[in-house]
Amino acid sequence: MTEAEPAGAGSTRSPSARIRVDILTLFPGIFRSPLRESLLGRAIDSGLVDVRVHDIREHTEDKHRQADDYAFGGGPGMVLKPGPIFETVESLGEGPKRIVLLSASGRRLDQELVRELGRGRWLVLICGRYEGVDERVATGLPAEEVSIGDFVLAGGEVAALALLEAVTRLVPGVVGNEESLSSESFEEGILDSPHYTRPREFRGMAVPEELLSGDHARIEQWRRRAAVEKTRRNRPDLLPDEDQPPGPSAERGL
Repeated sequence: MTEAEPAGAGSTRSPSARIRVDILTLFPGIFRSPLRESLLGRAIDSGLVDVRVHDIREHTEDKHRQADDYAFGGGPGMVLKPGPIFETVESLGEGPKRIVLLSASGRRLDQELVRELGRGRWLVLICGRYEGVDERVATGLPAEEVSIGDFVLAGGEVAALALLEAVTRLVPGVVGNEESLSSESFEEGILDSPHYTRPREFRGMAVPEELLSGDHARIEQWRRRAAVEKTRRNRPDLLPDEDQPPGPSAERGL
Protein backbone atom coordinates (compact mmCIF):
# COMPACT_ATOMS: atom_id res chain seq x y z
CA MET A 1 0.00 0.00 0.00
CA THR A 2 1.52 3.28 -1.05
CA GLU A 3 1.01 6.70 0.45
CA ALA A 4 -2.60 7.84 0.26
CA GLU A 5 -3.68 4.64 -1.50
CA PRO A 6 -7.41 3.95 -0.99
CA ALA A 7 -7.70 1.22 1.60
CA GLY A 8 -10.25 -1.09 -0.01
CA ALA A 9 -9.18 -3.57 -2.66
CA GLY A 10 -10.33 -2.10 -5.94
CA SER A 11 -12.06 0.80 -4.19
CA THR A 12 -12.00 4.40 -5.32
CA ARG A 13 -12.15 7.54 -3.26
CA SER A 14 -15.77 8.50 -3.01
CA PRO A 15 -16.61 12.20 -2.80
CA SER A 16 -19.99 11.16 -1.37
CA ALA A 17 -18.47 9.26 1.58
CA ARG A 18 -20.11 10.16 4.88
CA ILE A 19 -16.72 10.39 6.59
CA ARG A 20 -13.12 10.56 5.40
CA VAL A 21 -10.38 9.10 7.58
CA ASP A 22 -6.67 9.67 6.94
CA ILE A 23 -4.27 7.42 8.85
CA LEU A 24 -0.65 8.50 9.36
CA THR A 25 1.77 5.70 10.17
CA LEU A 26 5.32 4.44 9.81
CA PHE A 27 3.98 0.99 8.96
CA PRO A 28 1.20 1.20 6.34
CA GLY A 29 1.40 -2.54 5.71
CA ILE A 30 -0.28 -3.19 9.06
CA PHE A 31 -3.54 -1.87 7.57
CA ARG A 32 -3.63 -3.91 4.36
CA SER A 33 -5.67 -6.86 5.54
CA PRO A 34 -7.91 -5.29 8.23
CA LEU A 35 -9.17 -2.60 5.87
CA ARG A 36 -10.13 -5.18 3.24
CA GLU A 37 -12.08 -7.52 5.50
CA SER A 38 -15.51 -7.73 7.11
CA LEU A 39 -17.40 -4.59 8.09
CA LEU A 40 -14.57 -2.13 7.45
CA GLY A 41 -13.86 -3.57 4.01
CA ARG A 42 -17.53 -3.44 3.01
CA ALA A 43 -17.93 0.13 4.29
CA ILE A 44 -14.91 1.24 2.26
CA ASP A 45 -15.85 -0.67 -0.89
CA SER A 46 -19.40 0.70 -0.78
CA GLY A 47 -18.11 4.27 -0.62
CA LEU A 48 -19.70 5.03 2.75
CA VAL A 49 -16.28 5.54 4.33
CA ASP A 50 -13.19 6.93 2.60
CA VAL A 51 -9.99 5.67 4.28
CA ARG A 52 -6.54 6.76 3.11
CA VAL A 53 -3.29 5.48 4.61
CA HIS A 54 -0.17 7.66 4.53
CA ASP A 55 3.45 6.67 5.16
CA ILE A 56 4.97 9.36 7.37
CA ARG A 57 8.40 8.53 5.96
CA GLU A 58 7.34 9.95 2.60
CA HIS A 59 7.76 13.39 4.17
CA THR A 60 11.23 12.93 5.67
CA GLU A 61 14.15 14.94 4.29
CA ASP A 62 17.16 12.62 4.44
CA LYS A 63 18.13 9.65 2.31
CA HIS A 64 17.61 7.25 5.21
CA ARG A 65 13.98 8.43 5.62
CA GLN A 66 14.50 8.92 9.35
CA ALA A 67 11.29 9.93 11.11
CA ASP A 68 12.55 9.59 14.69
CA ASP A 69 15.44 10.88 16.79
CA TYR A 70 16.90 10.82 20.30
CA ALA A 71 15.01 12.64 23.05
CA PHE A 72 16.31 15.92 24.41
CA GLY A 73 17.24 15.46 28.06
CA GLY A 74 18.21 11.86 27.55
CA GLY A 75 16.30 8.72 28.35
CA PRO A 76 15.61 5.43 26.60
CA GLY A 77 13.87 5.07 23.26
CA MET A 78 13.39 7.23 20.22
CA VAL A 79 10.83 9.97 19.62
CA LEU A 80 8.93 10.66 16.39
CA LYS A 81 9.97 14.01 14.93
CA PRO A 82 7.35 16.71 14.39
CA GLY A 83 8.39 17.78 10.87
CA PRO A 84 7.29 14.71 8.86
CA ILE A 85 4.00 14.53 10.75
CA PHE A 86 3.20 18.22 10.24
CA GLU A 87 4.05 17.97 6.55
CA THR A 88 1.94 14.84 6.08
CA VAL A 89 -1.07 16.53 7.68
CA GLU A 90 -0.52 19.68 5.61
CA SER A 91 -0.39 17.58 2.43
CA LEU A 92 -3.96 16.38 3.02
CA GLY A 93 -5.42 19.65 1.83
CA GLU A 94 -7.61 22.35 3.30
CA GLY A 95 -10.76 21.78 5.28
CA PRO A 96 -11.96 21.24 8.85
CA LYS A 97 -10.22 18.18 10.28
CA ARG A 98 -10.47 16.46 13.65
CA ILE A 99 -6.88 15.35 14.35
CA VAL A 100 -6.33 12.51 16.84
CA LEU A 101 -2.97 11.29 18.12
CA LEU A 102 -3.23 7.72 19.41
CA SER A 103 -1.27 7.82 22.65
CA ALA A 104 -1.20 5.98 25.99
CA SER A 105 -1.18 9.45 27.57
CA GLY A 106 -4.47 10.48 26.00
CA ARG A 107 -8.12 10.69 26.98
CA ARG A 108 -9.56 7.22 27.25
CA LEU A 109 -11.78 6.27 24.33
CA ASP A 110 -15.38 5.52 25.24
CA GLN A 111 -18.66 5.30 23.33
CA GLU A 112 -19.45 8.95 24.00
CA LEU A 113 -16.20 10.03 22.35
CA VAL A 114 -16.77 7.57 19.50
CA ARG A 115 -20.14 9.19 18.78
CA GLU A 116 -18.55 12.64 18.98
CA LEU A 117 -15.80 11.72 16.52
CA GLY A 118 -18.32 10.08 14.21
CA ARG A 119 -20.29 13.30 13.86
CA GLY A 120 -17.41 14.89 11.96
CA ARG A 121 -16.78 14.53 8.22
CA TRP A 122 -12.97 14.35 8.28
CA LEU A 123 -10.89 12.48 10.82
CA VAL A 124 -7.09 12.27 10.88
CA LEU A 125 -5.49 9.50 12.98
CA ILE A 126 -1.79 9.75 13.85
CA CYS A 127 -0.19 6.49 14.99
CA GLY A 128 2.48 7.01 17.61
CA ARG A 129 5.52 4.74 17.83
CA TYR A 130 8.64 4.09 19.87
CA GLU A 131 8.96 6.17 23.06
CA GLY A 132 6.37 8.65 21.85
CA VAL A 133 5.73 11.63 19.60
CA ASP A 134 7.28 15.10 19.89
CA GLU A 135 4.90 17.10 22.10
CA ARG A 136 4.68 19.85 19.49
CA VAL A 137 2.49 17.58 17.38
CA ALA A 138 -0.19 17.69 20.07
CA THR A 139 0.19 21.39 20.81
CA GLY A 140 1.00 22.73 17.34
CA LEU A 141 -1.33 20.98 14.91
CA PRO A 142 -3.18 20.73 17.35
CA ALA A 143 -3.92 17.03 17.86
CA GLU A 144 -5.99 15.62 20.69
CA GLU A 145 -4.47 12.59 22.38
CA VAL A 146 -6.69 9.51 22.68
CA SER A 147 -5.95 6.17 24.36
CA ILE A 148 -7.91 2.93 23.95
CA GLY A 149 -7.11 1.77 27.48
CA ASP A 150 -4.80 1.88 30.44
CA PHE A 151 -2.04 -0.18 28.86
CA VAL A 152 0.85 0.39 26.47
CA LEU A 153 1.13 -0.88 22.89
CA ALA A 154 4.16 -0.94 20.62
CA GLY A 155 2.45 1.62 18.40
CA GLY A 156 -0.82 3.33 17.61
CA GLU A 157 -1.81 1.24 14.60
CA VAL A 158 -3.94 -1.28 16.51
CA ALA A 159 -5.52 1.58 18.46
CA ALA A 160 -6.27 3.43 15.22
CA LEU A 161 -8.00 0.35 13.82
CA ALA A 162 -10.08 -0.01 16.98
CA LEU A 163 -11.14 3.64 16.85
CA LEU A 164 -11.83 3.45 13.11
CA GLU A 165 -14.06 0.40 13.45
CA ALA A 166 -15.96 1.89 16.38
CA VAL A 167 -16.64 5.09 14.42
CA THR A 168 -17.40 3.30 11.15
CA ARG A 169 -20.11 1.15 12.76
CA LEU A 170 -22.08 4.32 13.52
CA VAL A 171 -22.07 5.54 9.91
CA PRO A 172 -25.62 5.14 8.51
CA GLY A 173 -25.79 2.21 6.13
CA VAL A 174 -22.72 0.38 7.44
CA VAL A 175 -24.48 -1.92 9.92
CA GLY A 176 -27.26 -3.90 8.28
CA ASN A 177 -29.75 -3.70 11.15
CA GLU A 178 -29.22 -0.26 12.64
CA GLU A 179 -31.75 -0.96 15.40
CA SER A 180 -29.17 -3.27 16.97
CA LEU A 181 -26.90 -0.30 17.67
CA SER A 182 -29.28 1.19 20.23
CA SER A 183 -29.16 -1.85 22.53
CA GLU A 184 -25.41 -2.43 22.53
CA SER A 185 -23.07 -2.08 25.47
CA PHE A 186 -22.64 1.51 26.72
CA GLU A 187 -25.49 2.93 24.62
CA GLU A 188 -27.76 2.95 27.67
CA GLY A 189 -24.99 3.39 30.21
CA ILE A 190 -24.69 -0.32 30.96
CA LEU A 191 -23.44 -3.44 29.23
CA ASP A 192 -25.48 -5.38 26.69
CA SER A 193 -27.52 -8.34 27.92
CA PRO A 194 -26.28 -11.91 27.31
CA HIS A 195 -27.10 -13.54 23.97
CA TYR A 196 -28.01 -17.14 23.14
CA THR A 197 -28.57 -19.15 19.94
CA ARG A 198 -29.12 -22.79 18.98
CA PRO A 199 -28.94 -25.37 20.42
CA ARG A 200 -31.32 -24.77 23.31
CA GLU A 201 -29.09 -26.88 25.56
CA PHE A 202 -25.33 -27.21 25.24
CA ARG A 203 -23.29 -29.40 27.59
CA GLY A 204 -25.84 -29.10 30.32
CA MET A 205 -26.28 -25.33 29.93
CA ALA A 206 -29.79 -24.32 28.91
CA VAL A 207 -31.09 -21.13 27.32
CA PRO A 208 -33.09 -19.10 29.89
CA GLU A 209 -36.79 -19.94 29.71
CA GLU A 210 -37.75 -16.27 29.37
CA LEU A 211 -36.09 -16.09 25.95
CA LEU A 212 -38.11 -19.07 24.74
CA SER A 213 -41.44 -17.81 26.05
CA GLY A 214 -42.47 -15.68 23.09
CA ASP A 215 -43.67 -13.04 25.56
CA HIS A 216 -41.97 -9.84 24.39
CA ALA A 217 -42.56 -7.96 27.63
CA ARG A 218 -41.14 -10.83 29.66
CA ILE A 219 -38.16 -11.10 27.33
CA GLU A 220 -37.39 -7.36 27.63
CA GLN A 221 -37.67 -7.52 31.41
CA TRP A 222 -35.26 -10.43 31.48
CA ARG A 223 -32.81 -8.67 29.17
CA ARG A 224 -32.82 -5.52 31.30
CA ARG A 225 -32.33 -7.49 34.50
CA ALA A 226 -29.59 -9.65 32.96
CA ALA A 227 -27.82 -6.56 31.56
CA VAL A 228 -27.73 -4.95 35.00
CA GLU A 229 -26.48 -8.19 36.56
CA LYS A 230 -23.74 -8.52 33.93
CA THR A 231 -22.73 -4.88 34.40
CA ARG A 232 -22.59 -5.36 38.18
CA ARG A 233 -20.37 -8.40 37.67
CA ASN A 234 -18.02 -7.09 34.97
CA ARG A 235 -18.18 -3.27 35.15
CA PRO A 236 -19.69 -2.13 38.48
CA ASP A 237 -18.18 1.32 37.90
CA LEU A 238 -20.89 1.96 35.28
CA LEU A 239 -23.74 1.58 37.76
CA PRO A 240 -25.17 4.29 40.03
CA ASP A 241 -23.97 4.06 43.64
CA GLU A 242 -27.21 2.50 44.84
CA ASP A 243 -26.76 -0.35 42.34
CA GLN A 244 -23.12 -0.99 43.20
CA PRO A 245 -22.24 -4.19 45.08
CA PRO A 246 -21.23 -3.56 48.71
CA GLY A 247 -17.56 -2.86 49.32
CA PRO A 248 -15.38 -4.35 52.08
CA SER A 249 -16.53 -1.77 54.63
CA ALA A 250 -20.21 -2.50 54.02
CA GLU A 251 -19.60 -6.22 54.27
CA ARG A 252 -17.99 -5.73 57.67
CA GLY A 253 -20.85 -3.53 58.83
CA LEU A 254 -18.56 -0.51 59.32
